[in-house]
Amino acid sequence: MKALIPITALVVAASLLATPAAVGAAAVRQNLHSGGAASVSDVRLMQAHAAAEEAPTANPFDQRRDLYDKLSSVTNVDWSWIAAVDQYERSMSKAKPKAHPMLGQIAGVFVEPERWAGSLNPDFDDSSPVSISFFKGIGKDGDGNGVAERDNDFDLLYSLIAYMGASGTTDERFPSGVWDYYHNSRAVQRVQQFAAIYKRFGKLDLFEHAFPLPLGATYSYKDTWGDRRGWGGRRSHEGTDLFAGHGTPVRSTCYGIIEIKGWNKFGGWRIGIRDLNNHYHYYAHLSGFDKTLGVGDIVTAGQVVGWVGSSGYGKPGTSGKFPPHLHYGVYSDRGLLEWAFDPYPMLRRWEQAERKRTRK
Repeated sequence: MKALIPITALVVAASLLATPAAVGAAAVRQNLHSGGAASVSDVRLMQAHAAAEEAPTANPFDQRRDLYDKLSSVTNVDWSWIAAVDQYERSMSKAKPKAHPMLGQIAGVFVEPERWAGSLNPDFDDSSPVSISFFKGIGKDGDGNGVAERDNDFDLLYSLIAYMGASGTTDERFPSGVWDYYHNSRAVQRVQQFAAIYKRFGKLDLFEHAFPLPLGATYSYKDTWGDRRGWGGRRSHEGTDLFAGHGTPVRSTCYGIIEIKGWNKFGGWRIGIRDLNNHYHYYAHLSGFDKTLGVGDIVTAGQVVGWVGSSGYGKPGTSGKFPPHLHYGVYSDRGLLEWAFDPYPMLRRWEQAERKRTRK
């Protein structure tokens, strides 16, 4: 019940602030429809309501960055780590929307009620910072309103960052706190990868994509998801094959960080890149790599990372068992496992979007 009072007060206050123009404008319209005349004040009210409706929607990246900067100032944790934690949480919410729903409007965070309030707390809806602390819950009052609200963006993200930052706020110590929270090495790696990407570019809007082959090259592809593959045992095809000439440049489809580079008996010379959506992009059967790139390096959408080949299906160096092509796959991280999904619709979308950009 403690949480209902401030939430109700906020809703009432918001309605008092937001509704006069809308309600007044509706009344004016009703009066005009009934044959009444509009006064000068009526006209101004209608204009104010129209201006409010036409006001540009706030940029979500700007909203997030503002939240991260404020949290950074009170936690002494660099904004890039805060952004990385939030983006990892958001990726889990997208991968598992029912089990891990977003609780706020801006932050992507989910915290279980029992973890927020404390596992021994008889009231999992508790919003009192004092009793939550007594029962060793992680929920905190971040915005100073006296209530630890599980659906408040600032409280949510502040609670996670404060918990993780207890191990230290430096780049060397903060990952230890991430481990303490998740107890999952994959989660720690993802947060570190995302933070590195954010540090490199200094911004959040890093979701533009590129087609993996130059649009001026000669290539062909179709949806080959689920086709049978026989070498190495019966299995289904987890990706799309893009056929092109040997040596055609292969480009990163995303902003991301190189996670794997080297030989795989199935994929031959291959490279794997992780993006901020927590998708793993897999490029296989290459004839070679850009030798200046290594694991941990950050790439941009459209950057050349290798060249089309026909490597694979054997020991290192095996090549020529099939026509030159790029095998492109995408895998979604769900926390403990990764699942492949059909990349063909995305490839078509990225190809069309890039063609439109080049025409401008």
